[in-house]
Amino acid sequence: MKKRILLLVLVLVILTLSLLGCREAERVTYNVQKEADYFNVERRLSVINARTDKPLFEMVGYFSISNNATNELVVTCQTGENEFRVNYIYLNEWTLYVVEDISGAHVDKYHYEINFLPEMILPVTFTSND
Repeated sequence: MKKRILLLVLVLVILTLSLLGCREAERVTYNVQKEADYFNVERRLSVINARTDKPLFEMVGYFSISNNATNELVVTCQTGENEFRVNYIYLNEWTLYVVEDISGAHVDKYHYEINFLPEMILPVTFTSND
């Protein structure tokens, strides 16, 4: 009987400790996301073509990310004390994005950088039969 009670107490302690770790991780994730929404975390956003494995777009800076109803990634960048820019990235079944926290790598709070990869932008030629 004592062994069963001891085993039950041990299982409850292990279960409680494992749940505490999950809650702490969730709290840290929530806090980092809130700091990023207040433009306090420098991050790198990379959009990749999943079919070809080629990067399509890269942005580095202090920005907040959200999705809208038309399947677009809305990226709001802070470029000055009260200056902001909003960028929209259309997502489909062949694109994916990765957001990397790179805080501490750059000291200018209002810095942001966008890189388009020219080999992914197809040239267009317009002709007229008039």
